[in-house]
Amino acid sequence: MTHEILLLGKPGCHLCDDAREVIARVAQDLAVPWTERSILDDPDLLAQYGEWIPVTFVDGVQHDYYRVDEARLRRALAP
Repeated sequence: MTHEILLLGKPGCHLCDDAREVIARVAQDLAVPWTERSILDDPDLLAQYGEWIPVTFVDGVQHDYYRVDEARLRRALAP
């Protein structure tokens, strides 16, 4: 199964910067594609997640918010 990670955040968010580092490291180690979207680009995302960022999704399912637990993310992506 091929996994995919999505990070929702916004510019200037220090927690998003932290999450991005963890996700980039894990994605590279496990060869998993990941993308990032700004909630500022979508009014619906802003309304839904504005107070919860960063939000991480694995395979379209919300996985974490505020902080990304590296060990937990690795477990979610394990074969």
